[in-house]
Amino acid sequence: MTLFAVYVVNRAGGLIYQYDNNLPRTDVEKTFSYPLELVLKPQDNKIGVVFGQRDGIKVGHVVQAVNGVPVNGTLLEDGQEVLDIVSNEANYPIAIKFGRPKLRTNEKIMLASMFHS
Repeated sequence: MTLFAVYVVNRAGGLIYQYDNNLPRTDVEKTFSYPLELVLKPQDNKIGVVFGQRDGIKVGHVVQAVNGVPVNGTLLEDGQEVLDIVSNEANYPIAIKFGRPKLRTNEKIMLASMFHS
């Protein structure tokens, strides 16, 4: 049996301690031609896959890099919008790296408070 995470919650439902067992990241990088078969939309300040699955890319994965340039939120490091680059046919073929989003602190607190109920 594998432990994925440990949460210590006090009686009031607050998160006291959390430990995440680091799982191997399942990043998938794929080169696409126009038009893109996946539907990408902003989700929680990230660009995520909302429709379409193929070659290990699943609904819920987020864009981590475009043509080797890391993505910060909905922008590339050079300030360009990810959705603008993906929608422009002149940018194809394009290499996009997808992966599972990491849990943020608030999401961990919400998850721990569900155990308390």
